[in-house]
Amino acid sequence: MLPQDWFIPPGVKLAFSRRQGGVSQAPFDSLNLGDHVGDDPEHVRQNRLLAAKAMGLAGEPAWLQQVHGIDLVNLEQDSNRVADGSFCRSNRHVCVVMTADCLPVLICDREATQVAAVHAGWRGLCNGIVEAAVAEFDAPTDQLLIYLGPCIGPKAFEVGAEVRAQFIAQHADTDAFFTPRGDKFLADLQGIARYRAEHLGIGSVYQLPHCTFSMSADYFSYRREAKTGRMASFIWLEK
Repeated sequence: MLPQDWFIPPGVKLAFSRRQGGVSQAPFDSLNLGDHVGDDPEHVRQNRLLAAKAMGLAGEPAWLQQVHGIDLVNLEQDSNRVADGSFCRSNRHVCVVMTADCLPVLICDREATQVAAVHAGWRGLCNGIVEAAVAEFDAPTDQLLIYLGPCIGPKAFEVGAEVRAQFIAQHADTDAFFTPRGDKFLADLQGIARYRAEHLGIGSVYQLPHCTFSMSADYFSYRREAKTGRMASFIWLEK
């Protein structure tokens, strides 16, 4: 269930999967949607069909081969699927990214003419994948809406000083999203993404404050389990 206070324009649909309700066996139990993690391919196929049916999709989402970069594909023009984000301007495609601690970022415009989905690990977020996705929209940034899905939370995501340094070298104010813990730092991925979106002029940023690391019954977490499944985040146009 999405938060009731989220504004989603008519004509736009979005969804975040959890780990329950599929057919995969441990350690991928049970709705693993990743076909690259060592799970039984037939189980993944069934899980993807279950997810599509639950969302009422007529076709298959445009699954990507994610590489922790900042490239996006135009689903109406590009056959390439090696990327960490996608966008489209029609109802013929469903944008989707997979995560298991990284941050899924879904974007649309208020007029429901375009959607995008982005996989933002710390590298992608730092290197500008959100900015790259926003640049693909024709609408002014104050007409865009961003939805931040479940990811590893600010009490669990430990990074080194070099990661913090890379972020604050670009935006000094993002130092506020790093909390010292010994010689490491706890990082707030959603907070950084919100800051960078607002820095672009996007005032409508919604976030689902669910920590994939701590909510083990609901979400897969690579940092918690290493060998595990993947959730998916979807956005598409209905009209």
